[in-house]
Amino acid sequence: MSGIDDRKPWRQEKIYEFCGYTLKISMFKNSFLGVSAYVWEPGIELCQHFQNMEMNFVGKKILELGSGTGIVGILAVLLGGDVTLTDRPDVLKQIKHNVSANVPSHSRHRANIGTLVWGSDHDNYPSDFDIILGSDIVYSPTQFPNLIKTLQHFCNENTIIYLSSNLKLRVGAVHFHEDILPKKFNSEIICSNNGNCIYKVTKKLPIDAN
Repeated sequence: MSGIDDRKPWRQEKIYEFCGYTLKISMFKNSFLGVSAYVWEPGIELCQHFQNMEMNFVGKKILELGSGTGIVGILAVLLGGDVTLTDRPDVLKQIKHNVSANVPSHSRHRANIGTLVWGSDHDNYPSDFDIILGSDIVYSPTQFPNLIKTLQHFCNENTIIYLSSNLKLRVGAVHFHEDILPKKFNSEIICSNNGNCIYKVTKKLPIDAN
């Protein structure tokens, strides 16, 4: 018999330091979460970008897609943002654990957690977000149409989207960022490190399409 009780999540905890905060991130490794139970390099790169740019999210309404462990959204909360962290229903327990472990009780009202399946569930959320975050969410070509649909729904003319992707290791990532995304959005690389690229994305207005 295995020494691990398969009925309970096996938590692997790692420590990260960003923007003066110590983040203790637990990964529920045997909860059948798949890729959602890991902290991936694009997430680390986006957190590092927040630090390098000394970003301040006070007063900003932020939506994070595919939060996974929640590391990026949690840091955005600590930097002052009102953040809605979203993922599939089975991932929410992991996110809630990490929010409770890292966000002080007096700031926890600024961390909202909920289910958001791309291409649906849109009406369960407001559409006035200032910032949309996504780290390592471009990896499944079958989901690209739903991801685009979700970005279009939540992105208004003032919204800034930050997408951090691994172009070397994720199937279809280059095609998504170079061919699919630019048809609907303005997109530029603002940071690149060892195949991990951070894109700043905005809604393409009618004047941009001409």
